[in-house]
Amino acid sequence: MAEAAEALVIRTARAADLPAVVAMLADDPLGAGRERHADPLPEPYLAAFAAIEAQAGNAVLVAERAGVVVGCLQLIFIPHLTRLGMMRAQIEGVRVARAARGQGIGEALLAEAVTRARAAGCGLVQLTTDATRPEAQRFYQRLGFVASHIGMKLPL
Repeated sequence: MAEAAEALVIRTARAADLPAVVAMLADDPLGAGRERHADPLPEPYLAAFAAIEAQAGNAVLVAERAGVVVGCLQLIFIPHLTRLGMMRAQIEGVRVARAARGQGIGEALLAEAVTRARAAGCGLVQLTTDATRPEAQRFYQRLGFVASHIGMKLPL
């Protein structure tokens, strides 16, 4: 496990990483019903990635080992008026490839996201996790995240 962690590189995603990222998003009980991993990738993924790249303070991070993308998340910096105008970071879409789980990859991705958030002047990092994912909730709690709010969504 130490060798695998040493070989792990976390970097900002490139367009060439999209097939691997979408595959991880789709390889999930919830993602299987809402994502579509195909070759070629559906255009909305390409358009979304281009918009992410064009927006300051918005990035997809990937974890790569031996040239293979094995994890991802999206990190967004959000200016706020609350808390005296404090900047906060939002983490979305955290995934680790099925074959690479349990090797510290998710923890390394989140640590890098927190490091980048601090460097950007954020005073808070937040994320949501689906209520049907108790293992994800335990993972985030182990890393120091606190379930302090109730998240709500309104599908449009």
